[in-house]
Amino acid sequence: MKLRTLRSGLALPWLAVSLVTFSLSFSAHAQQITGTPGSPDATTTIDGHVLPPPPEPFKGEIGLNALQSEPYWPARVVPPKGAPNILLIMTDDVGFSAPSTFGGVIPTPTLDRIAASGLRYTNFHTTSLCSPTRAALITGRNHHSVGFGVVSEQATGFPGYNSIIPRDSATIGRILKENGYRTAWFGKDHNTPTYTASQAGPFDQWPSGMGFDYFYGFVGGDTSQWEPNLFRDHTAIYPYIGHTGWNLTTAMADDAIHWLNQLNDIDPKMPFFLYYVPGGTHAPHSPTPEWIKQISDMHLFDQGWDKVRATIFANQKRLGVIPQDAKLTPWPDKLLKHWDQLTDVEKTLFIRQADVYAAYLAYTDHEIGRVVQAVKDMGKLDDTLIIYISGDNGASAEGSPNGTPSEVMQFNGVELTPEQQMPFYGAWGSQYAYNHMAVAWAWTFDTPYKWTKQIPSFFGGTRNGMAISWPGHITDEGGIRWQFHHVIDIVPTILQATGIRAPDTVDGIGQKPIEGVSMVYTFDKAHADAPSPHKIQYFEMMGVQGLYNDGWMLSAVPKRPPWELLGAAIADPATAFRFELYDVRKDWTQYTDVSTANPMRVQEMKDLMFGEFAKYNVLPLDASVATRVVAPRPNLTAGRTEFVYSDDPVTGIPYSAAPSLLNTSYTITADITVPDNADGNIVSQGGRFGGYGLYLLKGKPVFTWNLLDLKRVRWESPDALPAGKHTLVFDFKYDGLGFATLAFNNVSGLGRSGTGAFSLDGKVVAKQTMERTIPLILPWDETFDIGLKTGTPVDDHDYQVPFRFNGKIDRLTISVERPQLTNADIEKLREAEHAAQDAN
Repeated sequence: MKLRTLRSGLALPWLAVSLVTFSLSFSAHAQQITGTPGSPDATTTIDGHVLPPPPEPFKGEIGLNALQSEPYWPARVVPPKGAPNILLIMTDDVGFSAPSTFGGVIPTPTLDRIAASGLRYTNFHTTSLCSPTRAALITGRNHHSVGFGVVSEQATGFPGYNSIIPRDSATIGRILKENGYRTAWFGKDHNTPTYTASQAGPFDQWPSGMGFDYFYGFVGGDTSQWEPNLFRDHTAIYPYIGHTGWNLTTAMADDAIHWLNQLNDIDPKMPFFLYYVPGGTHAPHSPTPEWIKQISDMHLFDQGWDKVRATIFANQKRLGVIPQDAKLTPWPDKLLKHWDQLTDVEKTLFIRQADVYAAYLAYTDHEIGRVVQAVKDMGKLDDTLIIYISGDNGASAEGSPNGTPSEVMQFNGVELTPEQQMPFYGAWGSQYAYNHMAVAWAWTFDTPYKWTKQIPSFFGGTRNGMAISWPGHITDEGGIRWQFHHVIDIVPTILQATGIRAPDTVDGIGQKPIEGVSMVYTFDKAHADAPSPHKIQYFEMMGVQGLYNDGWMLSAVPKRPPWELLGAAIADPATAFRFELYDVRKDWTQYTDVSTANPMRVQEMKDLMFGEFAKYNVLPLDASVATRVVAPRPNLTAGRTEFVYSDDPVTGIPYSAAPSLLNTSYTITADITVPDNADGNIVSQGGRFGGYGLYLLKGKPVFTWNLLDLKRVRWESPDALPAGKHTLVFDFKYDGLGFATLAFNNVSGLGRSGTGAFSLDGKVVAKQTMERTIPLILPWDETFDIGLKTGTPVDDHDYQVPFRFNGKIDRLTISVERPQLTNADIEKLREAEHAAQDAN
């Protein structure tokens, strides 16, 4: 007897989407089936309305026994016939004119290669900042629409700023994965909320939860390429330990090539989506010594930034990547010096900074080239769509006018003179520096435009070069495209190229419409001069606003240069800015402000801009910068004042999941059992560029505060501990009002003095006062460790990682006593806030 299965003809209802912000002319793809349906080798495409697709009905026969039954395998899902592999590349903090491909003096032969075999895009835009651009890139939606109005470290509790990509905005990784691609993410993940970035998760906002089968990279805004905060999927790894000269830039390319080769060996027909986003060239600039020598020997920057800028501008016209009538915007004399105004020390330091930066860019491009070559070596280059975006925003001016040997200093409001930086000269680019370059170099690498990263209203912050290659499909090899486009246009471009539709529902949740438009029309030489379908685009970052509307650009004039990171915020950004207007159909570089002659257009565009703000979750506007890093947000330590740890080693915990000891009183109590001459880390957070550590050195208890690698304050027992049980206590009394003053737009409570007392078995063995403390943040790529040390040492002279504790931690307790404002404190802060508002 056979029991024939019911073959249901029920259709799932599709979600009706009423608001459509873009349209794509997809090729009509009927369902494509290969092999015999039900056989193990059968494949099928899906219509993609619903992801994951509904289960395929069983069409075999089931009897009482297997021998009297017919099996039926569900078909394996594959992309439509002819869908290319996807290699999506984006570098970090690369200004428009840094690479040779867009007129720069820094050699980038891989980007040149992609442009020569495909197209160069000269009017492509990002959001002006890291996380926001990356969120827009992988979702096809505006950055505020997907919770990334700012970087994840600045998240606040509003829909446009909470750093959570909502489930109604599936990423391109998820869409391609459900349509049969194998997906991987290599490099920077700046789209995981800081408060979910620990090993405790949750992991729905990690790459694995966003549709990527494999992740090899770091979580956060940047990291040392020498000793990175590195993960494979959800597991922290430390491949640099014991391997002198190891560098993530090369290791990441090695891992990506291995992933590609492994897929190819398993199944040469397996389609892949490789999202490749190296840390270069975000600070710290970390090329290998060989690359530094190679670039330094070229003497690219010896004549200074004024002449380099003129050379770049001439190169750009020669290459045709700017119009022949484009004007070079004026140098900002009131903000930055000309080269001939510098001292010899300044020139020496600044040339070194530029050489190391250029070496980092050239090195990064070279390693990207190895990945591209691996695709070619597999014979898949002709079947691969390569999109190479040069930078996620303009060049970074976050290094201060003089540059800095440590970006961590800059984010804590510490700027060194060139003379103070010269002791770091030889370490520049190595693991012993967290270096960044002078602002004038960033401005130069944004030639011919004004401003830099963070500034969304001027093209120096948002215009990034891009090259796209797809052999056999781009009919104008080496061509240049001038149409206005934006990073939200990449997802619809990939979807149209693959013949895959944007889903209506994912996991049962209706999806927001894609907000970008496809660029596939530009691939045809016949459409080289076609008008862009991207007619309107708002810009906003940390209160600064702008709007592009069909050839016109409305631009708020910044009130804060992007290198001033610490200080009171503009209280009323919605009304505080003066606006300029540019006719960018005729004025490629925003050279001539025509707002005075067009007051009605200015007002119309402002009204339109705020309409876009309301539509895409941009409100409320917030102009705070570094102080937003310490704004309250969900995390595993929120509201807790006591933290107790057992004897198991605890390592690799990010700062967002660790007890915060900045701007507060606290007590650390360690009950330990030790042998004679015990050694090792008991507890630490941070490392070489700032942080604290409690550890034993040849039996002697030591507590060290590393104040941003500028000074180390040390409490030390004069005697070694005898074998046995002991109690170590470090008690710190903070003298300031703490983070609570930020509620009044006031930073006076931060970085104040305090006194630490170090006790051994109830007896104080060392006591001293720190005149200053770290005000805002510890190194973000270092972690909280108990029982051994990861990352870098708090003091290189004392130990090297992993510095495992060879005793036993019976109990470790950290108690925090945060300052409480009195009524008198609150009244004074309110008076200061009102006075500051009146002054503005």
